[in-house]
Amino acid sequence: MHQKLLKISLVGKTNAGKSTLLNKIIGETVSIINKKINTTQELIKGIINISNIQIIFYDTPGLNIFKHKDKLHKQLRVNFWQAIEESDIILYILDSKNIHFNELEEHLNQLNKKIVLVFNKIDLIEKDKLLPIIKKLDKNFKIQTFFNISAKYNLGINNLLDYLKKFSKESKWLFLEDQISNKDDIFITNECTRNAILTYLHQELPYNINIVNQYYKHLKNGDLKIKQKLIINNLRYRKIILGKKGEKIKMIREFSQNQISKILNCKTHLYLEVIRDNAN
Repeated sequence: MHQKLLKISLVGKTNAGKSTLLNKIIGETVSIINKKINTTQELIKGIINISNIQIIFYDTPGLNIFKHKDKLHKQLRVNFWQAIEESDIILYILDSKNIHFNELEEHLNQLNKKIVLVFNKIDLIEKDKLLPIIKKLDKNFKIQTFFNISAKYNLGINNLLDYLKKFSKESKWLFLEDQISNKDDIFITNECTRNAILTYLHQELPYNINIVNQYYKHLKNGDLKIKQKLIINNLRYRKIILGKKGEKIKMIREFSQNQISKILNCKTHLYLEVIRDNAN
């Protein structure tokens, strides 16, 4: 049986459920989930193999990136258009309870690819309220088709995958059979700490912290030992990150440590150090 390949971009606003859908499809956590804007800062790819078909999903940054012009968002826009360029199909993920037609029209007009609209979070909206929205979209936009899903509760995802498979084309696979992401476990553990930082720190501070792995080793007893540096560009951030009597950094460490243990299925010992970037 010849190998086939399909590349798909997951597109949508922040909190539409792109990362949740990706993790459900892959069956493991390959992209962190957080309600803060621009959780996905790097171009993460999730890979699933179904028989002779390899499907690569690109978890793109939230469409909110086009509202900002700073250096961080410039790189996110580069990541976004790279994913679109490489993809065969776009899955446009919509939060069924939060659809804005004007924004949707603006976004869809920029995407010159086959587009499948995916109404996520259908568990939160009554079906009779969703049907008029679907009819209006069908009338006004050139959409390949529609799917109703709940990524959180794994509803409708298999039907979506069955539909997508028919667009695969004969090609050699780009990733190994047992590979589920273009990122390794060290990246995932760094992302867990970034998720903790996004959870416990506010405003722009989380986006001014660079997480660098310093030590990563599986011990003889099966435990995992990790040391990470939280690099800041302004020394005044250190006091905020540490918190009163070190309570804030403790919460960040424990949150990340627990998430790493759950994802990698092993007891984890995480050590964090806050340091200032010498270049600043």
